Amino acid sequence: MKKYQFIHEDKVRDYECDLQGIVNNANYQHYLEHTRHEFLVSQNLSFAQLHDKGTDAVVARVSIDYKQSLRPGDIYLSCLNVKKEGIKYVFHQDIYRKEDEKLCIRAKIETVTVINGKLSSCPEFDAILCE
Repeated sequence: MKKYQFIHEDKVRDYECDLQGIVNNANYQHYLEHTRHEFLVSQNLSFAQLHDKGTDAVVARVSIDYKQSLRPGDIYLSCLNVKKEGIKYVFHQDIYRKEDEKLCIRAKIETVTVINGKLSSCPEFDAILCE
């Protein structure tokens, strides 16, 4: 595994899988989003508090390459690195099965922030993401 700014460990739940016994593709987006939220919490940032101040972070684009399926009970590591590119905050996220460190998905999530209804850079994000 390469080096990451943040790693979140979690476990696949049965209800996240389809009839084939593998994680349904849409659930990987939940895993990715949960990891981004946990990263922000680890940096003492809260989406609810930002929203109350008029700042909303939204996903602008998602690209996912599916490599290896996760199954019920698998422990996985959801990893991220983030960089600012112009007005966007770009999250490069990978999910590995913990047992053998097999890469399961590779994703690029482009996000933007809207402050009081206007597309803007977010000072709170800049302070933690661009150090």
